[in-house]
Amino acid sequence: MLGNYLVNYLATRGPELQHFVIQSLIQLLCRLTKFGWFDDDRFRDVVKESMSFLSQATPQHYAIGLKILNQLVAEMNQLSPPLSFTVYMLYSKGMYKVEDVVAFNSKAHSGLPSTLHRRVVCAFRDQSLFQIFQISLTSLQQLKSDGNVSDNFLVSPPIYDNSDGSNRKFATSEINLTTINDPTFASGFTLISHSSQASESLPPMTSKLQDLALSLALRCLSFDFVGTTIDESSDEFGAVQVSSSWKSALEDPSTLQIFFDYYAITQPPISKEALECLVRLASVRRSIFPTDTARSKYLSHLMTGTKEILQSGQGLAEHDNYHEFCRLLGRFRVNYQLQELVSVEGYSDWIQLVAQFTSKSLQSWQWASSSVYYLLGLWSRLVASVPYLKGDAPSLLDEFVPKITEGFITSRFDSVQAALPDDLSENPLDNVEHLQDQLDCFPHLCRFQVEYESSSLYIIKVVEPILQSYTERAQLPNNDGMELSIIEAKLTWIVHMIAAILKIRQCTSISAESQEVIDAELSARVLQLIKVTDSGLHIQRYGELSKQRLDRAILTFFQNFRKSYVGDQAIQSSKLLYGRLSDLLGLSDHLVLLNVIVSKIATNLKCYTESEEVIEHSLTLFNELASGYMTGKLLLKLDTVKFIVSNHTRDHFPFLEERRCSRSRTTFYYTIGCLIFMEDSPVKFKSSMEPLLKVFISLESVPDTMFRSDNVKYSLIGLMRDLRGIAKATNSRRTYGLLFDWLYPARMPLLLRGISHWADTPEVTTPLLKFMAEFVLNRAQRLAFDSSSANGILLFREVSKLIVAYGSRIISLVNAPDIYSFKYKGIWICITILTRALAGNYVNFGVFELYGDRALADALDTALKMTLSIPLTDILVFRKLTRAYFAFLEVLFSSHISVVLNLDTNTFVRIAGSLESGLKGLDTNISSQCASAIDNLGAFYFNNITMGEAPSLPAAVNLSRYIAECPTLFPEILKTLFELYLYEDCFNQWSLSRPILSLILISEQLYADLKIQILASQPVDQHQRLSLCFDKLMTDVSRSLDSKNRDKFTQNLTVFRTEFRVK
Repeated sequence: MLGNYLVNYLATRGPELQHFVIQSLIQLLCRLTKFGWFDDDRFRDVVKESMSFLSQATPQHYAIGLKILNQLVAEMNQLSPPLSFTVYMLYSKGMYKVEDVVAFNSKAHSGLPSTLHRRVVCAFRDQSLFQIFQISLTSLQQLKSDGNVSDNFLVSPPIYDNSDGSNRKFATSEINLTTINDPTFASGFTLISHSSQASESLPPMTSKLQDLALSLALRCLSFDFVGTTIDESSDEFGAVQVSSSWKSALEDPSTLQIFFDYYAITQPPISKEALECLVRLASVRRSIFPTDTARSKYLSHLMTGTKEILQSGQGLAEHDNYHEFCRLLGRFRVNYQLQELVSVEGYSDWIQLVAQFTSKSLQSWQWASSSVYYLLGLWSRLVASVPYLKGDAPSLLDEFVPKITEGFITSRFDSVQAALPDDLSENPLDNVEHLQDQLDCFPHLCRFQVEYESSSLYIIKVVEPILQSYTERAQLPNNDGMELSIIEAKLTWIVHMIAAILKIRQCTSISAESQEVIDAELSARVLQLIKVTDSGLHIQRYGELSKQRLDRAILTFFQNFRKSYVGDQAIQSSKLLYGRLSDLLGLSDHLVLLNVIVSKIATNLKCYTESEEVIEHSLTLFNELASGYMTGKLLLKLDTVKFIVSNHTRDHFPFLEERRCSRSRTTFYYTIGCLIFMEDSPVKFKSSMEPLLKVFISLESVPDTMFRSDNVKYSLIGLMRDLRGIAKATNSRRTYGLLFDWLYPARMPLLLRGISHWADTPEVTTPLLKFMAEFVLNRAQRLAFDSSSANGILLFREVSKLIVAYGSRIISLVNAPDIYSFKYKGIWICITILTRALAGNYVNFGVFELYGDRALADALDTALKMTLSIPLTDILVFRKLTRAYFAFLEVLFSSHISVVLNLDTNTFVRIAGSLESGLKGLDTNISSQCASAIDNLGAFYFNNITMGEAPSLPAAVNLSRYIAECPTLFPEILKTLFELYLYEDCFNQWSLSRPILSLILISEQLYADLKIQILASQPVDQHQRLSLCFDKLMTDVSRSLDSKNRDKFTQNLTVFRTEFRVK
């Protein structure tokens, strides 16, 4: 077998090969082992074979053995691509080299089914993983004690005769090329004795072996023990769920100590790997220890080791070591309770050292910015555990937490002094994710028991002189821009901190009444700041980044304040806060404060014309306010809101004219629409739509000769974005009716005119088509016209005109370099419009044919032409195009199958073939849509051809002709469906079962042939069992497609799948 060959080749030639060749061969060996784990017991001997490498007399062989184990653990821990069948045949004719094996191995595309993968992983975990971990520990101990690779360490291996194939051991004999090319070499070989002398190792080789041994230990500890598929891109993970067999190793003090020792005696990256191992060891599940005493002893060892590192500071000058050490300390918050920590001897010294380390880290903000998160997380978790602390042992947190809180605030100010205001990449305020991580932990420290009052007083003490200075500078004619930017940055940090403190009120149960007053004190400083930011000379600084950051922080404050003290659930429970705000600022209730918030939003929308971030953030807050039932009602009482609803023009809100903010227009008008529709008033609706009506009238008056001007272009783009926002806000039959009556019929011709003149300009057609896609979507049954109304038919006729106008033009245009933006995007939106109209259930499509109206036929014909103009490969490449295409086909085969069956044979075969491609895709929704379309096609064939006397309908005659001209169509689709159902871990088994039955009932011979093909692909000894499975599949299933029969077949198919997959 090929595995034998690889082992021997690595044994004899491995030390001479390049690293990448060794790695590829090892990868192939490990992948073969994984794929053959349940097929042959010899595949499971790879650990023994690796130990034979470790016992060789050369460090190069030892390194290969460690590499094999490393790769084996890694291979088992991830879904692997399969091996090409060609790999197994490489040596059958003696014409391929090792490089060919590597090349073929790299061409694999898909992996083991996840259920089979998990079975292999569990077997490997239970049988081999702990043994490999023990090998790594033994290697680390020996490499540490010997200092280098010596003859005493690398003992000679036993020599085995492997001619019977019972075991795969190797000798270090030289194997000549004749032997390698012998096709019998892979199946069995005779090892001959060979003596070799241990080569003198150099320190770099020792370091390399240590690195490999540590890496092996880390891979074992990082193994996915319970199938949770840990996100490799994240530093966060839960408890390490090691097996019970690991208990003895974990209870042995030498296991932890070896990694602390390696950290002390090595340099990065080896020392970093030692810390990574400790991070995982600190995270092992609690239940692995049989008694509290054993767990306490283990924790004590961890604390002692980290305390020694904190005392000496060894290695922490290296950033990688420093970061991992912070992660190690952070794991104490996840896996251990405060009660356990304080019970350990030496806790007071340990917590004091951790506090000092945290303070130093905060001072070194620029160097440790990505690591402080773990330290703050540790302290926040300790603080949260204080209420559950029992006994007299002091936690000492009240001594250290206030210092850490103050240190955090001071460090943020220091970062302001050192940051480069014009460099976005350097300013921590611009890294939203990193900022959020730090601020998530900070408020827990501030609200720590009685310390909240002292923390708030410190914040107020810090902010007041800065706020005073900022207020004074609003009146100074000449200001130092750099100094003012620093002041604004400090204020930004303070506002973010206060916002974070308020946010925690909803996340925890610490909202005591006394804390409401303190919240009011902090909030008053921010509200006082708002008055200053938009006054005096500060109104000239809207283009400055520091000012924009400050206003975004204020918006974040408003968002958190609203959720805590203005939201629908909080309106009746915040009297103390508003009482104190009334004393300080005269803000006596929710309505007054809402007016402050909305006024700030309106100011931002008026004054910021170039900052997309501030505009977007402001509109998000505005939308949140309008979306709440209570806050939405309150907003309608405010004069500012009334002004916005009545005067939403670019004269009052210049950002509407700014092209870079054009996408924000939809959000703006969606919010306005929500506010308009809260009042059941057609008069109010019409008056609010006056600004848009003026734009309509202005565009309609432009003659055709001038319709291609830039003014028309950008006015049309803006109008379509605005209308889309209004359309999204219609969520009922009443509100939709208001918009429909406003648009139809007077305003609809402008849309057709726009698409006709600008078909070659995606910048115009995309927002126009997206508006129409929103307008025809029957969300929440909002398109429910009266039974005597023709509005549904009239709307579809407009849809048809638009699709035909766009499709007839876009198909004829020459492709541009960016073909997706130029053509495909508009096409998929068009298809989506038609799909939504066809599936909306508000049009009786039989009317069109009855009265000779070509609207439906033209729309379908144009849509098919557009889809057929795109190569299938391109359809499958672009995700949004893929979804639109298959959704269209599902509706087409469901309600308008006669259209498909009137196409020519080649076109029909292409469409049907695309359904098979969609089945094989990774998107479950698309696979289900394709299955539904195939089921409708199969059901049509069964009902009209199989069960009928003779095809009478033209569509049935055509389908019969298609199948006659392409007899492999249904067999190939049925085979694909069975393969997906049997071999893949599909989550839409019910959907796939429907077309399987339809195709089986079409022809018994079709099913019989498929049965023979599937059995032929299975081992001979399984044929009888699998044949019985096939016989049971059709038990109690009749030749009909009624619901009861379909459900019975689905039940049988589920049982069939389970029995078929049993090895």
